[in-house]
Amino acid sequence: MTNDVIIVGAGIIGAACARSLAAAGCDVTVVDRGTTAGGTSSACEGNLLVSDKGPGYELVLAQYASTLWKAAAVDLTEQLGPQFPSVEYEAKGGLVVATTEAGARVLLDFAASQRSAGVDACVLDADAAHELEPDLTPGITAAVHYPEDAQVQPTIATEALMASARRYGARLLENTPVTGAILDSAGALVGVKTPAGDLRASRVLIAAGPWSGDVAALLGVHLPVRPRRGELLVTSRMPHRIFHKVYDADYVGAVGSDDSALQTSSVIESTAGGTVLIGSSRQQVGFDARLRVDALSEIAAKALRLFPFLAGAAVIRSYGGFRPFMPDHLPVIGEDPRMPGLWHAAGHEGAGIGLSLATAELLTALMLKRPTHLDASPFSAARASLAPHLKAASYAI
Repeated sequence: MTNDVIIVGAGIIGAACARSLAAAGCDVTVVDRGTTAGGTSSACEGNLLVSDKGPGYELVLAQYASTLWKAAAVDLTEQLGPQFPSVEYEAKGGLVVATTEAGARVLLDFAASQRSAGVDACVLDADAAHELEPDLTPGITAAVHYPEDAQVQPTIATEALMASARRYGARLLENTPVTGAILDSAGALVGVKTPAGDLRASRVLIAAGPWSGDVAALLGVHLPVRPRRGELLVTSRMPHRIFHKVYDADYVGAVGSDDSALQTSSVIESTAGGTVLIGSSRQQVGFDARLRVDALSEIAAKALRLFPFLAGAAVIRSYGGFRPFMPDHLPVIGEDPRMPGLWHAAGHEGAGIGLSLATAELLTALMLKRPTHLDASPFSAARASLAPHLKAASYAI
């Protein structure tokens, strides 16, 4: 069977792309070596953020995405019906705080730059910050409120997008690893090999999160996506005492850092189920999934600086996941100029949940040669900032 598009990866990026393409009339098959939401999409916080992004291309993509999520949550509920779990879309807003004078200067300068790019970043005094978060430490030196920040339950959101894609006619092949490329005589990619047989398509999209580099290598090109490990703590259920996504100003620096060593910062929020998620860490350790007590200890200690009452909270579990790190901190969205037929939607680092819908809309427009909502060239695999990190394609499969 010949498909319009084969999507490799059933995380939230692959699911969102499948839904958008299938809704646009494309014949779509999604393949994954595991199951839907079996990787990064089930090992994160479900952030839909603009607050952590400075002026630039990623912020533009995030701003577009924020306009899509509210409508998508309603659409998914209507399409899938009340029997399907809610994606728990919550426009809770974010509160970023500093606890030192140096941190305050950095935070306020960053917020000013964001406002120049159209972000709603409202500077608060201490009294106003404590009106939003009464249990916040009194020792804050600056606070900025971001009402555009939101959250979803990431596993359910991924499952819902995939279920929607299947309603539009997309096919899903789980537990089906891609083992190689099918090339025509001119070197164009016309399908993929799997243990269940060959799949052919005019376009193959890699949307495999931090494993996208491995998939690209199987198909014959180099893509510089690397895994970046992150850890989280989860408390037992409690009455809601944290009402926004609250994080310290260090988080922004950790997001944009290239440092491979362990970095931690406080990111704290309540879930709809009553637990509290406490993050976060970033560390480049390959695909080593071993528990890192040092990271969890730092995360816990920093969380207490923002919310001292958490000292009495019971931690019921911890979990970690891999984020798809890109050397120039931008995802790759579009066709690969080195291999006709190969497309990418990968490298979103820790922002894949939030950017998924905008990525899918942009990719669908590019594939169908329709006008794009925003300039797609900054996300091209041919962009100048990525060139030093790419190698020439090798077609010896």
